Amino acid sequence: MLALVLMYWIGKYFYKLAEEYNKSPWGFAILGIVVYYGAIVLSGLIVGIFMALTSPETLDNFNETLLSFLLLPFGILSCYLLYKYLEKTWKKNTPDPVELIDEIGKPNEIS
Repeated sequence: MLALVLMYWIGKYFYKLAEEYNKSPWGFAILGIVVYYGAIVLSGLIVGIFMALTSPETLDNFNETLLSFLLLPFGILSCYLLYKYLEKTWKKNTPDPVELIDEIGKPNEIS
């Protein structure tokens, strides 16, 4: 149930961000969810390999629910970092409307 709630919120925030900067909202909502699950899978593999190398006998008795709660911050952090990266990049590439208004009526410089 927690995964459904997280998918909703992640998708919602990426959807709003993409709408704000006139990008594909559904594409970026799906991208946010894919990044969340990709980070969970990648960090799960890293934790699993680390546990197999350090103490292989604990892999048989390890609680999967505990592992899912352990990996939750990695997924959320990766989504947050992607969100901030996209926001910063799109904000930098968005032209300032005040500067565009000042350009009206100026002759074009053609080289």
